[in-house]
Amino acid sequence: MTRRRLFPIFSSLLIACSAATALPAKAEVYEMRIYTTNEGKLDALLARFRDHTCRLFEKHGITNVGYWVPLAKADGADTTLIYILKHESVEGAKAAFANFGKDPEWQAARKASEEGGKILAKPPESLFLSSTDYSPPVKIGTAEGGRVFELRTYTTPPGKLDALHARFKNHTMALFSKHGMNHVAYWVPAAGQKDEGSKLVYILSHASHEAGLASFTAFRADPAWIKAKGESEKDGSLTLPQPDGVKSIYMRATDFSPIR
Repeated sequence: MTRRRLFPIFSSLLIACSAATALPAKAEVYEMRIYTTNEGKLDALLARFRDHTCRLFEKHGITNVGYWVPLAKADGADTTLIYILKHESVEGAKAAFANFGKDPEWQAARKASEEGGKILAKPPESLFLSSTDYSPPVKIGTAEGGRVFELRTYTTPPGKLDALHARFKNHTMALFSKHGMNHVAYWVPAAGQKDEGSKLVYILSHASHEAGLASFTAFRADPAWIKAKGESEKDGSLTLPQPDGVKSIYMRATDFSPIR
């Protein structure tokens, strides 16, 4: 799986509040942001976040949730930062970022960090997300022994997202846990956007990359999963054919990530 295949998922998403049936009545608003750096500039970007950006986000009411770098070079291991923030609302996020951008301390930090050249290769990609009603609360903290994370995105045919939600609630999540996978969060894009009603975005954690691959191998061979999948797809697959239907990227948390 390549960055080229994964990242356009996010480019098409617009900012709005979700009205999907799998959302709780009052959902916090999360934001996923993807930064792509010029070659050799990722360390400078990470240093800027570690020394300045994360603290200034909190100063302006933006909650840091998690910061990750892809494991595979093909997914942007040397040039990509993926992170999640939390806001009270979309409007609040806009106001907070406006204030952050005008902060003299941020402007000075940005200028100093780019004395050796521009860090970002293109403008950041951003999308707002709302938690599904079956998502566990996002827990900040560090797992003993370390872990890796997996960002997964499912795209459904028209009218199939509710059935996918039902399968996750009734079968998939329990089977993930059975096979050693840990749930971080499950989200859908906001309503009123291009991909409304057709996408599920979630993050799992695993003891290691190898453990994650082994867990999915065991999960897919589990008779309970085979039965649940077959029963849920009597009227057709709940995801689009590959390579568009299911996308995965393994990630490591940065040393300054609240979730590690």
